Amino acid sequence: MLTLFHHPLYASCRFVRLAFGEYGEEIALIEERPWAKRKEFLALNPAGTIPVLLAESDHVIVGATVIGEYLDETRGAFQRDRRLMAENSIARAEIRRLVDWYLVKMDSDVTRHLVRERVLKPLMGGETGSAPDSAAIRAARGNVRQHLKYTNWLAATRDWLAGPRLSYADTAAAAALSILDYMGEIDWREFEAAREWYSRMKSRPSFRSLLADRVRGLSPASHYADLDF
Repeated sequence: MLTLFHHPLYASCRFVRLAFGEYGEEIALIEERPWAKRKEFLALNPAGTIPVLLAESDHVIVGATVIGEYLDETRGAFQRDRRLMAENSIARAEIRRLVDWYLVKMDSDVTRHLVRERVLKPLMGGETGSAPDSAAIRAARGNVRQHLKYTNWLAATRDWLAGPRLSYADTAAAAALSILDYMGEIDWREFEAAREWYSRMKSRPSFRSLLADRVRGLSPASHYADLDF
């Protein structure tokens, strides 16, 4: 079985878990705290970042989009209409753009700051941890609405976020938004189309392991695992 080094509140890691789930493959999960800089983990990835996949023959594959491309080449190409990457080059470009939007831009604007300040700092301890930065939390919360408005527009104008089929764009967006949903940072009532799309994502078998996630020090919002909100 392939092994993924991950953290449950990293969108990049959830993206990979959802992709494996959509392709019907189980993976072994090892929760990694990258700030701990374990020697054994740094031997796998000197950059110290997650996710990291131990693939066949223990080959090391680093990074969410790199792992996504690997999965597309080794699994997706044989899935036909279940493939998470389009065959048309223009459609592929749009999928990649939205993956970057949710895993890079939204992470930079919102997700990583709320996770770090609300959840990770108390776990880090010692020199690495510190008191939550209230200004960083306010700034991140101020950006949530714009990302929800954009997701709502995509969901209202397309069958799925990047086009007519479920794709990596949807798994990237769901990965990021599911973390905010866990933390109770989203008021879905304002974004009907995004809410309906997210409900469809939550109802997929690939989402089950994410809905079972629990993080020490922070219980999920009461509706987090409720498929009907």
